[in-house]
Amino acid sequence: MDIGEDMNVPDDFTQSEMQTGMWWRHLAAGGVAGAVSRTCTAPLDRLKVFLQVQPSKQKISECFSYMLKEGGMTGLWRGNGINVLKIAPETALKFAAYEQVKRLMKGDSKESLTIYERFCAGALAGGMSQTAIYPLEVLKTRLALRTTGQYKSIADAAYKIYVSEGLMSFYRGYIPNILGIIPYAGIDLAVYETLKRKYFMTHSSNEQPSFWMLLACGSASSTLGQMCSYPLALIRTRLQAQVIHPAMDPSTVNMTGVFRTIMEKEGVLGLYRGITPNFIKVMPAVSISYVVYEYSSRLLGVNMT
Repeated sequence: MDIGEDMNVPDDFTQSEMQTGMWWRHLAAGGVAGAVSRTCTAPLDRLKVFLQVQPSKQKISECFSYMLKEGGMTGLWRGNGINVLKIAPETALKFAAYEQVKRLMKGDSKESLTIYERFCAGALAGGMSQTAIYPLEVLKTRLALRTTGQYKSIADAAYKIYVSEGLMSFYRGYIPNILGIIPYAGIDLAVYETLKRKYFMTHSSNEQPSFWMLLACGSASSTLGQMCSYPLALIRTRLQAQVIHPAMDPSTVNMTGVFRTIMEKEGVLGLYRGITPNFIKVMPAVSISYVVYEYSSRLLGVNMT
């Protein structure tokens, strides 16, 4: 549940784009935009992860100071390498799954899909791509939270986690992550479409929304979607960050156990810990994505849709 290349890669490609292979250029431009966007906002993302896993309330300034003191300036980008690496396969898998699900839904019908059918196709495609790349999500969280010298590389981190915790540790937090896709994608899509409709009610149907209007609509829909799905994202991160050992109480290492612990010790506000840096990064992340996508797509010979 992150923004980046998702804001730029079109939901649909024309028949000519599919036949000429132009679609892969859109995906490539979206991947570049997502990589640059996430790299620029990586310190805020790492700050969010740190705040999410804290058992006690901590100020943003205190957490940021600790990160600087422990790992220096470069330490603010820990976990970003794998975040960038997973963008290409995640985007390609999501698009391939989305096209296949749409084809199955449409069948022999010549009618275009409704917004609800598109939502179902998008949710299923998101779930499929997340299932395939989820181990990289777990690695990203562990690398973002690591101390100096804990892991030598991404491969070293993967090997150490596998040896000490087993294969299933790479799917910790998978259920809340999948459950979170449904409200996030649904609200994001519904709010975005509603805002666009309101725009066309007061403007000519031939007049396309400006960059700033699309940016405002995208930011508003993404923010509302994240507000509703954030507790599930927080629970997912806590599960990803947990290092399992035999002495642990089994009731505290699953989704319901983590939720119960948060409610008992931190209350409802504990489910929204770290949401401030998450909101701060929305506008710059979307802006950078749009700008980089625009220039990347021009270089690759496609127009922004």
